[in-house]
Amino acid sequence: MNTKIIPLGGLGEVGKNMYVVTHNDEIIIVDAGVMFPDDELLGIDYVIPDVTFLKENESKIKALVITHGHEDHIGGIPFLLQMVNIPKIYAPNNAKELIEKKLVERNIVYKNLFVYDENTVIKTKYFNIEFFRTTHSIPDSHGLAIDTPDGTIVMTGDFKFDMTPIGPMSNLHKMARIGEKGVAVLMSDSTNALSPGASLSESVVDENLGEIFTANKNNRIILATFASNVYRIKHIMETCRKNNRKIALFGRSMENMVDIAIKCGYFKDKSIIITAEEANHMKPSEVCLLCTGSQGEPLAALSRIASGSHRQITLMPDDVVIFSSSPIPGNTASVSKTINKLYKKGVKVFTNSMTDIHSSGHANQEELKLMIRLFKPKYFVPYHGEYRMLKMHADLGVMCGVEKGNTFVLENGDVLSLKNNELYRDGKVQAGEVYVDGSRIGDVGNAVIKDRILMSNNGILVIIANIDTHNKVLMGSPAITTRGYILVNENIDLYYDDLNVRLTEVNEEFIEATCQIGIATSVDVEYMDESNSYWDSEEKEYLFKNYETAEVEISSNIEVTLRMDRTELDMRQNPMFELVEIECTPIESYIDEEY
Repeated sequence: MNTKIIPLGGLGEVGKNMYVVTHNDEIIIVDAGVMFPDDELLGIDYVIPDVTFLKENESKIKALVITHGHEDHIGGIPFLLQMVNIPKIYAPNNAKELIEKKLVERNIVYKNLFVYDENTVIKTKYFNIEFFRTTHSIPDSHGLAIDTPDGTIVMTGDFKFDMTPIGPMSNLHKMARIGEKGVAVLMSDSTNALSPGASLSESVVDENLGEIFTANKNNRIILATFASNVYRIKHIMETCRKNNRKIALFGRSMENMVDIAIKCGYFKDKSIIITAEEANHMKPSEVCLLCTGSQGEPLAALSRIASGSHRQITLMPDDVVIFSSSPIPGNTASVSKTINKLYKKGVKVFTNSMTDIHSSGHANQEELKLMIRLFKPKYFVPYHGEYRMLKMHADLGVMCGVEKGNTFVLENGDVLSLKNNELYRDGKVQAGEVYVDGSRIGDVGNAVIKDRILMSNNGILVIIANIDTHNKVLMGSPAITTRGYILVNENIDLYYDDLNVRLTEVNEEFIEATCQIGIATSVDVEYMDESNSYWDSEEKEYLFKNYETAEVEISSNIEVTLRMDRTELDMRQNPMFELVEIECTPIESYIDEEY
């Protein structure tokens, strides 16, 4: 039986990493990540790999091994556990804490989560797995070497080579030792394969951040960075301590990551951390606000601060805002929008384009070459990147001594077979994208997404309500009009239930009202009896039999929070409500029990 390598995610994209190694009746899964949806995937929370192959071979799965704690490597674990039985999960300490938090949030009980370190060896009937430490933008990052009956497979995980890191260095000696023993296949991180030279050292970033702090010692500093970059946060804390500043944290992910970092022992002294209320009562020169929002996320702390909608922080003209990050591809527009808002507020802004205050956690070309030289593989498979990145990385492999015919640029679902140290293509398995919408996995398809796009362009829900602001009461019943939200015709009975409009806050600055709407719709649908369906191999789709007609009731709840500036009323301007928040529970369907 051959050893097979099957990527289910992470190729042709940056995200939803998942790789499978199988031999006979054993399967090892490496990573289970998510990819965040683009702007067209309305209402979708995450995109995860299609795990049909794992479902079909569930009895063979022995373990899931995690390389590090970033979302594109661990974010899919709660959903994977709901679909497939995973006997054991192995993860480094930091990733283990992050995974446990995710499982608690999803109310998933899982007891077979084990911690490994660089000295751990995992043995199964056919596999022998050992680990080597790498440098990345999150602690406890590792690559792994999988000894199989047909040769050794090395997966680097995400890495860079930083000779002056803030945290531990990559274990070059162990990598070299594994390379000396012989590596059949090397699979290496391709994220920065298009970037020449070497990546910037984290120590240079820290030095430049320190200079900004010194030059602006009398100003309040607001700093946004990736919450997962624990070592940078650690240095920021040390810099604040040197400059007699306290730190206040803003943003759920930042607070969670700092809590985990303290638990794991990365931060020894947490006395420097203060509350938002304490920060507001201190001099600007005495505080640093560390927050989320470095990618311009609309609801993140920095975005709300920039727009003036943050309830605890109001910008002052002398504030200094630092973006210790670079825009992830696809986020450039939102980051620029946030920066423009900050400039309009009159604050001073520092970005990575002005000075080196951010370093990527991924290797540039010279570091990628070093990794290939250390392991000296017979075959080279670039992974973790878009197609152009994979292709460039394959070319680098040829430059470093890999025979041109021994590089493989793959797509998700491609199968490689390894037999007696010889690697070749061996067909495909089903692979693709699965959408996660709230608690629903795979229920939303392309047709639903198309409807949502149409709704977003042409749909509207209008609530007209007369409010007595002095007595804080609603005057009469509100009028509700929908266009493009849901189809109303003679075949569909639309009604609103549990209508509740209330004033949630009235003060000198603004009026805030919340409207809760329960919506129910009764429709006639064709019901497909899936028990009599089958997979058509030629058409490559499921064919269904036994269509029945059923009446389905669809219900949903919407809560809209609106806010109006009272100065507009006082100045006799045309007052407009600003949307503060909108929440919608997932649509639930009820089918007659007969069907």
